[in-house]
Amino acid sequence: MKRTHLARAPLALAIVALVMAGCASAQGAQDSAGSTDTLTVDWATYNPLSLIIRDQGWLESALADDGIEVEWVQSAGSNRANEGLRAGALDVGSTAGSAALLARANGSPIRTISLYSQPEWAAIVVPADSPIEDVQGLAGASVAATLGTDPYFFLLQALAEEGVPLDEVEVQNLQHADGRTALEQGSVDAWAGLDPIMAASEADSGSRLIYRNIEFNTWGFLNATEAFLEASPALAQLVVDAYERARAWAADNPEETAELLAEVAGIDSEVARITLLERTNLDIDPAPGATQRAVLEVVGPILVDAGDVREQSSIDEALETLFDTTFADAADASRVGDA
Repeated sequence: MKRTHLARAPLALAIVALVMAGCASAQGAQDSAGSTDTLTVDWATYNPLSLIIRDQGWLESALADDGIEVEWVQSAGSNRANEGLRAGALDVGSTAGSAALLARANGSPIRTISLYSQPEWAAIVVPADSPIEDVQGLAGASVAATLGTDPYFFLLQALAEEGVPLDEVEVQNLQHADGRTALEQGSVDAWAGLDPIMAASEADSGSRLIYRNIEFNTWGFLNATEAFLEASPALAQLVVDAYERARAWAADNPEETAELLAEVAGIDSEVARITLLERTNLDIDPAPGATQRAVLEVVGPILVDAGDVREQSSIDEALETLFDTTFADAADASRVGDA
């Protein structure tokens, strides 16, 4: 995989490489799909690489001569990305690893084609003046969490590790930003938070993180529908190439990346810097593999115990079929973007 010599190249070059690798060309994918004239991908504040790709317009430039438009859809959380993928409203969507496992185990036909980050984006948060000091203190408390997302699964893992039964906690299903609001307004006792919203709450309201554990954060997964991968493999490869271009761009331009996150998320620049430089590792191998599977093998039984997945066999099957490393293994940043 190349992450240097980032000269712009037309889609034709990418197609040649894909044909050599045994993939169809973009035009061939378009013909087989019958109506592949739009590539629909998501952007999310928890996925900084998506913000870079959207801002730089690399996909639009690469596809302009092929008559394929790029449609960007915001995912407010992994649950929203999963909904878009399941409904066919997204070709490619970004989630936490736990959310991808949940979706696949419950029948959503998605594959993880790349990793975008190793984040510490979830933690248990309480108001500045809260008497709660640890996970044990959540027994009998109300906790805001977005069901189907990594902060929710982080909460489940934290409760399990500390021996607090889930039925002793009142979980209020709120989208991430609404969870912050509920916490700061006193509507809930705690919040399973997500960066950068969580970091902003720390800075603006003095909210405290009472439990952190990077091992309970299940990586950032880039997922695609199986229908899209079958019909348009060249487009899928182009998206993964763009992610590698964005990874290199972020490494070369950390301050600009933080400013972009701050602007899009509506947060202070210093908060964005903390989120990116202290709690997010973008310099990772994009191919999902044994490390990520090991994390999900821990999460799987918790999903079953919590009733989010019917049986362990569904988890086992999902673990066997979720990863598709074809595109990450062939990723080449030099096929996308300007020098």
